[in-house]
Amino acid sequence: MLPGRFLYDSMFGLDRVEDMSCDIYEKDSKYHLEMDIPGFTKDDIKIECHKGTITVSAKKSVEKEEKDEDKKYIRRERKYGEYKRSFYLGDIDEDAIKAEFKNGTLLITAPIKEESLKKEIAIESEE
Repeated sequence: MLPGRFLYDSMFGLDRVEDMSCDIYEKDSKYHLEMDIPGFTKDDIKIECHKGTITVSAKKSVEKEEKDEDKKYIRRERKYGEYKRSFYLGDIDEDAIKAEFKNGTLLITAPIKEESLKKEIAIESEE
């Protein structure tokens, strides 16, 4: 018999772990996104960019899991399904975006367009 706490947590979503945690920072005139997507492979992940918005989706179906008729699950916490997050970054060079997936972390680098970078304006003297 399962402890009541397991059933209560699952029914009310108290056991939910946030998926696809992300850090975004600017460095060297580029935006960098570091997103944790544990348990997925490179082939499970799709990245799209449209008008300055980067969308990352990851999909894993139960069918990919090995089927074993002898298994009687007591608790299943590993997530299956589709996850999606979008981030508006503004004026980026969409043709120069690079992505790398290593050890469960997705690294996306999006260069900021030159004309969007801050420029210092010189003040003219009235003398």
